[in-house]
This record gives sequence, C-alpha cells and structure tokens, in this order.
Amino acid sequence: MNGHAAAGGALRQVPTAGMTWVPGGEFQMGSADFYPEEQPVRTAAVAGFWIDTRPVTIAEFRRFVKQTGYLTVAERAANPAPHPGADTDLLIPGSLVFRKTAGPVDLRQLGTWWHYLPGASWRHPEGPASNVRGRDKHPVTHVAYSDARAYASWAGKELPTEAEWEYAARGGLDGAVYVWGDDFAPAGQLLANTWHGEFPWQNLALDGYEGTSPVASFPANGYGLYDMTGNVWEWTTDYFHAGRWSDQGHDRPCGVPRDPRLSAGEAGASGPGAIPRRVIKGGSYLCAPGYCLRYRPAARQGEAVGTSASHLGFRCVLRPSF
Repeated sequence: MNGHAAAGGALRQVPTAGMTWVPGGEFQMGSADFYPEEQPVRTAAVAGFWIDTRPVTIAEFRRFVKQTGYLTVAERAANPAPHPGADTDLLIPGSLVFRKTAGPVDLRQLGTWWHYLPGASWRHPEGPASNVRGRDKHPVTHVAYSDARAYASWAGKELPTEAEWEYAARGGLDGAVYVWGDDFAPAGQLLANTWHGEFPWQNLALDGYEGTSPVASFPANGYGLYDMTGNVWEWTTDYFHAGRWSDQGHDRPCGVPRDPRLSAGEAGASGPGAIPRRVIKGGSYLCAPGYCLRYRPAARQGEAVGTSASHLGFRCVLRPSF
C-alpha cells in the first residue's frame, strides 16, 4: 500500500518504505497510576495509519536539509522585538544542551543541568565544538516543533496526534505500563535507552549508552516499532495544558472519542501571552525513575513549540486517503 500527498494541487505517490502499518482500533488511553496529567484513563479510537518504524535519523534529516536549504530554529537568530530586555546571549542561534552536574542537586533547578549553548544544533548536538560524524543512525535532535513539521511536509507526511502515538507505542498491549509489558526489566533485560543511576550526576549507562543510541538498538514493540520508549522525546500535534487531561478542554462526546486531539488555538491552549506547548511522548535517555518516570506509553509532557534540545526528536505518520 502506498500513501498519497498533495503537491502543487496534484496527488503524488508517497512511498511507505521505512514505515509500519498500524491497524486502527480502540484502546485505553492514559494511566491512573503515575502523573496527574495522564488521568483519567479513557477509551479512545484511532483509524489505521502508517508510522515511521524508527525516529527520523540524522542522515535522513541531513538529506532534507541538503535538498531544501532549511535552517532549523536553533540555527536562526531570534527576533529581539518580542523579547524586550531579554539576555542578548539567548538571542544568538543555539539550543539547550544537557550537562551532568558534579554531584546531587535540587531537582527543581533545571538550570543546573540544562544550558543554552550558542552554536548548538542538530549538526552540533553537544555544542559548537561537537559534530555528528559517525552518528548517521542516531535520531536527529535539537529540532523544534516547526522543524519537525517542515520535515514531515517535505516527506509528504504529518506528525502524529497524541492518540495515534500512544496507540502505536502500546503495540497491542492495552493497559500495560511499558511498551513491552508491566516489568521494566523482564528477566533482567534492559529494553530501552533510559537513565540508570542518580539523576542528573550519575549515569551508570547500564543499557550501554550515556547519550542517544542508534535507532533500533533495542527490540521492537508488538507493532514492529522501535524506540517508542526512551532515546529521544517525540513531538505530537496536540496542544498541552497544565492539569489533568480531563480538565484540558477536549471534546467530550457521549461515545468513544475517535482520533481525539487537543486542537484548541494557541491562546486557548496556554493562556494569553503564554508560549504554546505541544505534547511530547516517549521519554528519553535522560528519563530516570527518581526524577522523570515518563518512558511509558501513557506518559506525556508539554514542550514549548520553539524549544529545541539534545533529547528531543520526532517521527512521522501517513494517513491513507481512501
């Protein structure tokens, strides 16, 4: 089966190589056992769709950039007009880079391990002196929401909704805690790239990786999808609101919501003057059980649309038009 995408008013074939077909169905979305924003558990339904089998890689993103000349948000100087009085260093092109601390710190102080580095980008993930040589198969990082959408449009695809992403991540294991079941390390086997040790200063790298890992380094889920847990967070199209999911202004039909999504406008999603946030899913190599136990299909987090960081990537979907 091939998909179709509009190009110049005509339909063109979009090959589904590198994608996996996920049959539609109902599932239990969310969790009642972890963070408030995942509650309540609700029945949702999605139509069948194609989804990238792996996150978009550095090699794939490089191909997009070479063909289009695209500059990511991290590579563009910020417009100072909307930010009067802003630190001029923050207006220089750059991105957020994680750096381990020397020892235990107050986990409420994110600025002790996240640093805005001028020159950091998808080409220079640890800062201007770094490069991506030898990392073609690693997921691309330092992509803001608009960057991910630009790539998806170029590829003739779209970004997934939160419901599509979670349904695909569950791989048919409806209600399971993790992508592979309820035990984090069945028979002692580590099945994803996450943080092991005391965050943010002690990473034991028990899974073999301290940073990102090449895509598909760990087993696929029940739908044959890789890296739906850990490695990098992934963008979805849904807006994120603070509080419980049930308080977030979504439609509440009497029947089972089909392809539910939080699609309110930017002002309604985040409040007047606030920066809109989109839902990201899947957790990353920086997620630790004592700090961010969000490497679960139900877990969700809000990310500012203009943010790019060393643990943030994406994958695309293709919805067939019948």
